[in-house]
Amino acid sequence: MSKQTIGDQELALLNYLSEQGQASVGEVAAGFGKDNGLARTTVLTMMERMRAKSYLRRQLVGGVYRYSANTAPGEAVRGAVSRFVKNTLSGSVSPFMAWMAERGKVSDQELAELEALVAKLKLRRGDR
Repeated sequence: MSKQTIGDQELALLNYLSEQGQASVGEVAAGFGKDNGLARTTVLTMMERMRAKSYLRRQLVGGVYRYSANTAPGEAVRGAVSRFVKNTLSGSVSPFMAWMAERGKVSDQELAELEALVAKLKLRRGDR
């Protein structure tokens, strides 16, 4: 079963928790929340929502819930991209590629990554 959608701020929180390993709501509020102008109650709501979506897990340690990432941030991004392509672009990556071509800001590294992906796709199809 695929996971529910993840928002930008939730993804940022997932990245934060992945870097921390595990943390309490208070610790996340003091670090991530303070840096992003979020109240402790907002951080708690976000973390519980993400736990319900299976992005986070929690464990009771010494009377305090410690949260940790249940999904790697990269996996969450891949899922979000997959849902975006399927639901917003009707399964076609052509509109995204057109946007990339029009924006005109593709670094040498990004271009090399795209070329490598195209080569990989061609290999899967049996093209030479």
